[in-house]
Amino acid sequence: MDVGNQTSVKEFIILGLTSLPKLKIVFFILFFIVYTITVAGNISIIIVTRTDPQLQTSMYLFLSNLSFIDICFSSVVTPNMLVSFLSENKPISFFCCATQLFSAVGFGTTECILLAVMAYDRYVAICNPLLYATIVTKRTCLQLVACSYLGGFLHAAIHTIATFRLPFCGREIHHFFCDIPPLLKLSCFDSQLSKILLFTFISIVGFSCVLIIVPSYIYIISTILKIKSTEGRRKAFSTCASHFTAVSLLFGTAIFTYIRPPSMYSQDQDKVLSLIYSVVIPMLNPLIYSVRNQEVKASIKRILGRKHFF
Repeated sequence: MDVGNQTSVKEFIILGLTSLPKLKIVFFILFFIVYTITVAGNISIIIVTRTDPQLQTSMYLFLSNLSFIDICFSSVVTPNMLVSFLSENKPISFFCCATQLFSAVGFGTTECILLAVMAYDRYVAICNPLLYATIVTKRTCLQLVACSYLGGFLHAAIHTIATFRLPFCGREIHHFFCDIPPLLKLSCFDSQLSKILLFTFISIVGFSCVLIIVPSYIYIISTILKIKSTEGRRKAFSTCASHFTAVSLLFGTAIFTYIRPPSMYSQDQDKVLSLIYSVVIPMLNPLIYSVRNQEVKASIKRILGRKHFF
């Protein structure tokens, strides 16, 4: 784009998921239900894991933080999206757009790091149970959680600064929230450096987490298969299956969104993938962890006082 045509953009217009009025009503109802389930489900997980004395372990400390992150991640994106369904495209200020990008990337990255931490926690618990209490102390858990938040928001700060230092010539964001790829398309200058930065840092964070998760689960599965007790194998698989399901959903969609060749970029495809990891997965996580985890199910039964809740 000709630099002479550069304008000083002080606000953006988020075009949203659709411009069709009938679809807007349908989407509003659908995603309002999704957001309600997300908030209610994750708050329930936090209450259960924080109030039941039998769940005061590192695994459930991590799980309660995961639920908190899911509430925040979804709240950064979904309420604004719901408002856009009920009104014409309204401008979002430069500062608010930057704040939304920083928050979304921060909570998203923190969740990825925390899932890697949870995989390591399960590895130590299952493969080295006698050393578990010594290795994974409460202090260590709190430090790992703090490092997850620090790493996530440091990563977000780098991308937010790199993205919003670019000059923008366009105002219309073809997305439902301020995300990096659609913002880079509005830049007046060649944003190749920012794209390289995005690819590099996402790759470092993503593959670092994968390098922790994959070996952890290889050792976990091999250890579980050696357990002679059928009930013991079932309980171990039940605990790990929920975590592995959550990891697969998040990493699969996030990595494909940010780490793929430019020739595969599609605005509609990008919106769908972003919906999955920012809106749908935060709703699914409490369902995954409550249905697949026997201890959480038992805790919910005790709290509700029902023997046949599930």
